Amino acid sequence: MSLPRDPTLRVVPEPQDINTNGHIFGGWVMSMMDRAGGIFASRLSGTRCATIAVEAMTFHAPILMGDLISIYASVERRGRTSLAVRLDVMAERGQTRGEEVQVTTGVFTFVALGEDLRPTPLPPEG
Repeated sequence: MSLPRDPTLRVVPEPQDINTNGHIFGGWVMSMMDRAGGIFASRLSGTRCATIAVEAMTFHAPILMGDLISIYASVERRGRTSLAVRLDVMAERGQTRGEEVQVTTGVFTFVALGEDLRPTPLPPEG
């Protein structure tokens, strides 16, 4: 599966990110998704954003040591001060980086913050 847009975040896991099963720890994946979602939400809102909810997260396949991880973000829903962001995590396997596997998906909700660190309206779409 190849997504037709640029990734919001790309990263290679390190040895300390391995769990007892020999795969990359799920908490590490969630942390990277939160970073990517925050970057995406901040770009759209033009301000700081904070995570307020993780609505869903599904692990489809393990991330292996040496995988190149790409996280793609898109707007799932838009509110007055918040954005629900769909995050698709893809792993490119092996040294040649030829095989791409969807490993995780999730929906994270972010709220736009004003200078007072309180929710602030999102700019108009467009």
